[in-house]
Formats: sequence, C-alpha cells, structure tokens
Amino acid sequence: MEAGPTTNRRKLLILALGGLLCDRVLRRENQNRLVAATRPHDAAYGSFVVYKRPHCQEFLKFCFERFDVAFWTAAKRWYTDNALDCVMNGLKKSDIMFAWNQDRCNDSGFKTLNKTDKPLFLKELKTVLDNLFMVRNASYLALNTVMIEDEPYKTLLNPPNTAVFTTEYKFENMSDNVLAPGGELWMFLDGLARAGDDVPSYVKAHPFGKPAITPAHSDWAYYKKIIQAHGGSC
Repeated sequence: MEAGPTTNRRKLLILALGGLLCDRVLRRENQNRLVAATRPHDAAYGSFVVYKRPHCQEFLKFCFERFDVAFWTAAKRWYTDNALDCVMNGLKKSDIMFAWNQDRCNDSGFKTLNKTDKPLFLKELKTVLDNLFMVRNASYLALNTVMIEDEPYKTLLNPPNTAVFTTEYKFENMSDNVLAPGGELWMFLDGLARAGDDVPSYVKAHPFGKPAITPAHSDWAYYKKIIQAHGGSC
C-alpha cells in the first residue's frame, strides 16, 4: 500500500495510548494476570508494566507517513512520557505534533461505569482547536481532525463523527490484529488520508469499530447527565 493522500493538506490524527497502542498494567492489582503472562513486558515504569499492542511500530510508521500525528492520553504526565518512549522506539519523537496527558483532559465530575472509583475524563476537540498556537502547523479544524480511542465516552462532548473507537487491547490476547498491516483500521485510515477535507462525512460513510454513544446506547441516561452537566444539549 503506497503512502500519500490525494489532498494537499494532511489531516491531524490524535491517538490514544493505553487501550489503543499498549496495555498498561498496575502490578499490585494484576498479579494473577502477570503471573499467567506468556510474553515479557516491553517496559516497566514504577508500579506499572507496559505491553505494546502487536504491530504497534508498523502501524505508527504507517500513520506518520499519511497524517500529522499527535497523542493524547487520560493518564498522568509521567506515564505519558514513558509510554511514548516505549511505543515510539525506533521512530522520531520530533515528528509528533503534540503529546498531551491528563492535564489537558476535562474531569467530568462523574465516574466511569465499569470502574466506579475512576474519574471519567473527557478529551474535548475544542481544547485542541483552542490551543492551535501550540501546534507547529496550526491549520486544523474539526473538519480535518480525527481521534482514535478505545472508550467512546472520552469524546462525549465532541461533534459527531470526529472519532472512531477500537476494541481495548489486553496483552493476554496474543492474536490481536487491530493494528495489523492491511487490516480494517489500516484500510479505513488510508481511505481517510486520501479523502477530501471533510472527516465527519468520511467517518459517517465508513462505519468502523465500536459505535459512538448516542440516545440508542444502553447507558444513555447516565451519559446524558454528563452532557447536560457540561452545557450540552441532548
């Protein structure tokens, strides 16, 4: 597959870290998982070990060839720096447009449904657009920016069809091929890179991965409260 979009302007691709590119495992809460591990971890930082998702390096190289790439995680800064060192091994960190952490997220004031002691952080596209002065090639709009996440709730306040959602990576899944060359995600992104400057139209026309949170979601009543608490309409 040859690189190179047909449009003149490269789109901004914002990637999550944990859950998308790697699995971050807290040692003290996951001893059983780690004891049963059939592969060594790729990095260790403090109380965490990190496992890169299969094909991570190839996937990132593919992305950097076609997009302006940024990273945004809801984890704390020290983890962001260390995780980037891990997933970017062999690639140039100077090519990253920006790398943001929890400090740039919006604490919704709510907790996640699957882990009731975990704050629910939001990644607002508005934050990116309001801080374009920090980006070297500050010509991005909602129309030419796309996020890839593993949890749809993180983009709850963003315009429709500005993000796609993969399955969450767990290192036990030795056959995980989400990032594999020629897979669905590669084909989706290659088509997006070559398409015109209307990301939402492309995303809407090419459904991929997990669905976004809409009124049809089984937990819509909960997520609706979050949207309304932050001034959104439902």
